Order: sequence, then C-alpha cells, then structure tokens
Amino acid sequence: MSNVEFSPSLMTMDLDKFKEQITFLNKQVGSYHIDIMDGHYVPNITLSPWFIEEVRKISSLPMSAHLMVKDPSFWVQQLITLKCEWICMHAEVLDGLAFRLIDQIQDAGLKAGVVLNPETPIEVIFPYIERLDKITIMTVDPGFAGQRFIESTLDKITALRELRVEKDYRYVIEMDGSSNRQSFKRIDQAGPDIYIVGRSGLFGLDESIETSWDMMVQDYQEMTGKCLG
Repeated sequence: MSNVEFSPSLMTMDLDKFKEQITFLNKQVGSYHIDIMDGHYVPNITLSPWFIEEVRKISSLPMSAHLMVKDPSFWVQQLITLKCEWICMHAEVLDGLAFRLIDQIQDAGLKAGVVLNPETPIEVIFPYIERLDKITIMTVDPGFAGQRFIESTLDKITALRELRVEKDYRYVIEMDGSSNRQSFKRIDQAGPDIYIVGRSGLFGLDESIETSWDMMVQDYQEMTGKCLG
C-alpha cells in the first residue's frame, strides 16, 4: 500500500466545471496546488491569490501556492493574509530574501517551501534547508503544462529523501511536472511524498472528473504495483 498524496494542479482543471470538479476532489485529495505566475519569471500569467478565495468558498482543504514570480516578497504577504497553508517560492529568486521570507511565513503560522528548477542543484538551498517545511522538485521546466518529463530530476528527490533521514529534517518532498501513467513507476522509485497531477495525469483523461480520477488511480496502481490508501 502506498501513502503518497496526490495534489491536483488547479491551473489545469476545467474552469467551466469548477464547482463540480472541486466538490468531487474534496473527498479524494488532501490539498490543492495553486500556480501563481507573474508573466515575468515565466511568460504565462495564470492563477492569483483571488483564485484561492474562490476555492475556499467550496473547500476547506489546505492549499499550496507555487510562486513562479520574480518578486516573491510582493506576493507572500497577500498569501499570508489569505492564510494559504503552504507558500512555496523558487530558490532561483531567493538570494538575499530566503531567511526573511521563510521567517515571515512561519511566524504567521503557515508553512514555507522552496521549488527547484530542473537544472538547479539541491546544494543551493543547503544554507536554509533545515528551516523548510516543503521542497518541490520540478520535473519539467516551469510555466507550461504538458511538457516532456525530465527523468534526471528524480535523482534530487532520492538525495533529499536520504538527507532527510540522515539529518532528521522535517520537510516533505513534492514533485511537479508530467506526473502520469508514463512516469508513475520512475517517480515512485524516487519516493516523493506528494505528486502534483495536472492535465496529463488527471484532468485530461476524461470529461468526467469521477472517471478521470478512477483512471489516474488505476494508472498509478498498474504502473507501480501499489494500492493507494
């Protein structure tokens, strides 16, 4: 039996079926993944803190904001005000900001995370790794759905899992990007705690969210040989 968590990336959901899909997923998942893009760090502009307010109207589940932005300071306080449970910032833009922003988030009773791009080594976050609640490994380049899975990124997940045991760190490990039938087995072998699932792994499998969920679970179980539970 597997204890991994699947966290849907709401950027890839069918917004025409917003209430229907969230209502169903509320009974299946433990959290939601909210991509916030500023059009500068990545060229797209997607969800915003406003979207979190809309989800809260029909869900009490924790939400994790993934800040794909050039100026995380601008967004962090907005998310703290909304009491977004997880606030995750790209390590690549945290030089000179990391300790202050992590403290700001955690002092508010929320959880702080960092995200690493495929080419960013885990050593970059070693100065503050012991403070982190979550580390997200991008298994695709950030900013676009439907990209090719970068298998070499899984080595970072394995290394972080081993380091967590060795140093007794508290962070959870999350993977983000092209989590689907073709990659489930390789991801499972690396051993993250949380899988972000989007269009290719969940929302794009069928027009019905119920059928899509069942297909995703079947894909995971067939490819890994593990039952979810």
